[in-house]
Amino acid sequence: MTWARIMAPLSGGEGDQAVLEAGALVAAAFQAELAGVYTPADVADVMPWMGEGFMGGVQATALESLKEAAAVGEAKARDAMAAVAYGAKSFKALETPVWANLSAEGRLSDVVIFDDQPGRGRGPLSEAFQAIVADEQRPVIIARPGLTIGGVVCVAWDGGKEASRAARQATPLLQKAEKVVILTAPRATTRALDPARLQDYFAARGINAETEILPDSGEAAPLLLYAAKKAGAQILVAGAFGHPRLQEFIFGGTTRSLLAADSPSLFLSH
Repeated sequence: MTWARIMAPLSGGEGDQAVLEAGALVAAAFQAELAGVYTPADVADVMPWMGEGFMGGVQATALESLKEAAAVGEAKARDAMAAVAYGAKSFKALETPVWANLSAEGRLSDVVIFDDQPGRGRGPLSEAFQAIVADEQRPVIIARPGLTIGGVVCVAWDGGKEASRAARQATPLLQKAEKVVILTAPRATTRALDPARLQDYFAARGINAETEILPDSGEAAPLLLYAAKKAGAQILVAGAFGHPRLQEFIFGGTTRSLLAADSPSLFLSH
């Protein structure tokens, strides 16, 4: 099991360069393709303004403005991609329907990489982040300063399906880690979450994981972040929790707190 395609959605903005550099770092560790995918605002979003068979001046101006902005953004995203010193890379600019095409690209990628702004609901890629995590349920890496492959990785474990999915999908990452620490609070829930079971799962895949039992009081996120910092973790693997409402993905409190933190980098799966 390995990763062969790392996808980086691009906005044509200032954050693209850092995301691509982080994506190249991850891709290089697996000799994988780095796929830069320019994700512009969709011109179809203004179509409801238009009457059937008629395009007024305001609508036409809005369309032209979106097209011009998309062209400028694409050029900047291409420049950012060209500046990345990584050989196995590709670039694609999405067209209408942008969200459907983004979903298709995500389905054929092993991991999707973002910086921490979209996860906080900021910037032009915030909707793309929610679509990838919530709708497509693709694993994502939230790249933050200090991201490395091969260092210390912590795995948040509560025995649930989200945590289980994240642990399984992160296996290639964990196989390259210098040290893996399972973080769990077994007395905080009635769910059967014996960390030894996860240790056995990892061991069968060549991963020697330690276990740290967290206090069973207080909110989970601060405990996880503190334990990850204490372990010197560059990455925290966790399940993403939340529920859909009116086509908007509302993250649970623990996930929101992890997304709001400054470190470490996150590997999330819903």
